[in-house]
This record gives sequence, structure tokens and C-alpha cells, in this order.
Amino acid sequence: MSHESDEVNEAVAGELRLMAPNVRTSRSLARELLDPEFVEVGASGRRWTYEQMLAALPDMAGSSEEGPQYQPSDIAGGVLAPGLVHLTYETVIDGRRARRSSLWRKRSDGTGWRMYYHQATPVPPEVE
Repeated sequence: MSHESDEVNEAVAGELRLMAPNVRTSRSLARELLDPEFVEVGASGRRWTYEQMLAALPDMAGSSEEGPQYQPSDIAGGVLAPGLVHLTYETVIDGRRARRSSLWRKRSDGTGWRMYYHQATPVPPEVE
């Protein structure tokens, strides 16, 4: 496995952890995966900051073990620069599809890979 693949695999692992209900409901676990400079443009069009996301995540879709869970597919990634990985994939949750794009960066403070940016675009039902 190449170094580049290792970086992509670490970002994918972080992405999948962020979809897990036990991480979404734990501010401390989510904090380990979100960069302090994190920004998201959600499927709703809303812009989220690090603090806003940490506060809202436990109440968002996919945060309950009993409720609908994220079903990711077609995850692909590439290294844009040393310590910077771009991921793309699709999710379905509760019948809603979205195409997603994330930037993960490796923190120089030794805390590992963190999601720096995320964007979700809803996919209408009629789109293949």
C-alpha cells in the first residue's frame, strides 16, 4: 500500500466514523474528527461552523442507533498535497440521496486527520 493510499484510507476511516451514531452523539468523539477551522455547506444550503456543528450533531439525522443510518457508497479519494485529502461519495439516509465532498487535513500538532471542509448536495429522486 502506498503512502498516498494510507492517507486516503485514514480520511475514509474518519469520514465513516463521523457517520456513526455513537460519534455523532459524543461531542468529544466528534471533536477528534472535526478541524477547529471546520466549515460545512449542508444539503440544506446552511453554512455550519465547527462550534455550530458540534452543538447540532447529536440531534441531526443519523445520530440515533434506532433511527435511519447513513448508507455511503462510491467513496473515492485523492491526495491534493501532503497532508490534504479530498473525498467524494454518495449517501442515502431515510430515502434522501446526497453527493458529498470533504477535505481532510493532517494536523501539524500531532492530533491526526480532521475534516476541514464538507459539502453536501441533495440529489433529486429522478436523477440517476
